[in-house]
Amino acid sequence: MNASASQPHPAEWTETQDLLPSVARDLPAGRHQYHKEQMMARIQEDLRTTPTPTPAGPRRRNPFLHRVVLLPAAAFSLAGAVVAGVALSGGNQDGDRTALATGPALTTQIGTTDAKGAPQLLDRISLAAADVDESAPRDGQYVYIASKVADTYPKTVDGKTTIVSQELHTRQTWTSLDGRDGWLIEAGETSDKGMSLASKVPFGSAYNTLAQLPIDPDTLLRRIYQDSDAARDPEVPREQAAFVAIGDLLTESHPPAELAAALYKAAARIPGVVKVDDAVDATGRHGVAIARQDDAGERVEWIFDKKTLTFLGERSVVVEKTTDSPFKVGTITHTSAITQRAFVDAEKQVPGQAG
Repeated sequence: MNASASQPHPAEWTETQDLLPSVARDLPAGRHQYHKEQMMARIQEDLRTTPTPTPAGPRRRNPFLHRVVLLPAAAFSLAGAVVAGVALSGGNQDGDRTALATGPALTTQIGTTDAKGAPQLLDRISLAAADVDESAPRDGQYVYIASKVADTYPKTVDGKTTIVSQELHTRQTWTSLDGRDGWLIEAGETSDKGMSLASKVPFGSAYNTLAQLPIDPDTLLRRIYQDSDAARDPEVPREQAAFVAIGDLLTESHPPAELAAALYKAAARIPGVVKVDDAVDATGRHGVAIARQDDAGERVEWIFDKKTLTFLGERSVVVEKTTDSPFKVGTITHTSAITQRAFVDAEKQVPGQAG
């Protein structure tokens, strides 16, 4: 699933003039749903080795918890086991991170939803995913994923809090097929060289693990419900937890074609899933979306090319104002676009580069 990595910024974004310097911050407050962020913050505290006081705002998140491990692991293994088995190294200190500029909050027009159209669209997407011609990876290879991402969050400076968005930036991950080794490079979170992600417990989103999952949609959905129930915050509805878990497998792993097709069929069985007529990924590509709204008024949208039905990316949009949310309706709290996904022969190698 390849695309150009040099796409322009989304045309619908607010202009980011008079960029402000980035400051230490917590997990992006609007990402997915509020209660899950609280769970992530608690796990982050367990992983933290060097606390960094930040009088200008809340503490900064650990880049290791940036979707690639936590949510897939929460869906397919116990989060506590992951916390116990993780080793982080290489360029993960605040002083080594590349600063990200911030500007006004990203906003969008809210697309029209169609609940009745979701099953039919997901069936078409499933057929397209199953028809992808791809070779199985070789032993020793890594899953490489490049994406463009940005988050929106509250930033406090001199006692004044404003809602800001990161500049769009590149995120690169490498994960071994067995899920025990990995590497992350992301501006604002790691140094230019990146950081190692090693785990005594294989990542739940590892290719070899995914290849063993059932491809019967009903059986697969029961498995997702069962494993996400064991890790989710009780206040997060199990349907939303399952939807987000599937979305994370689509964005931060490389499911085999048969499993990808089954994941879409499983998603069609989750109550509350809708079709969105128009959505835009982080690089400005317009597409059709499959989405579900959480209890905090945010809608998680999976975006697909309207013609090929190829998965483009994901975003979270505030579609309903709630009393405990600092975000206005139309705010994009998280956006991502897959620009390249491939199997490579070595960690830190990019497609087309010799080992």
